[in-house]
Amino acid sequence: MQGPFNRGGKGKPMGEINVVPFIDVMLVLLVIFMITAPMLTQGVQVELPQVSSEPIDSQEDNDPIVISVDRDGGYFITLGEDSTSVSLDEMSQRVMAILQQRPGTPVMVRGDRNVPYGQIVVLMSTLQGAGVANVGLLSEPPQDG
Repeated sequence: MQGPFNRGGKGKPMGEINVVPFIDVMLVLLVIFMITAPMLTQGVQVELPQVSSEPIDSQEDNDPIVISVDRDGGYFITLGEDSTSVSLDEMSQRVMAILQQRPGTPVMVRGDRNVPYGQIVVLMSTLQGAGVANVGLLSEPPQDG
C-alpha cells in the first residue's frame, strides 16, 4: 500500500530540514522590530552644531530668536538688535507672541559653558511648551593653539 507518507517501504530518516517555519518566524520578528524601532527614540530633537560646520546664513527678514543664558543663570532674549533680560515665564510668553506673528522663525539657545546642564534642559522644555518645534544650539569654533 503506497500512501503519501510511505517512502517506498524504506525506513530511512529524511535528511532534509524544512526552513519554512524559520523564515516565517524571522519575517514576524522583522515586522515587530520595524514597528517598535521608531518608538524607541525619545527626547527633544535638537540640531547640535558640528565643530567643523559653516556659519548659519541669516536672512534679513527672518532673524532668529536667540535665547542666552549667562554664567549666573539669567535669561536674555535677543531678536535682531534688541536684547532684553527676562524671566523663564516671561521668555515663554514672548517667544509664543513672536512665533504667532512670524511662524517659522528659528530659535537658537546660547548658554555659558559654566551653566548647569539641567538649566539648559529646563529652558529647552519651556521652549517646547511655547510651541517651538526645533531648537538650535549655538557654539563658538575652537581656538587654534
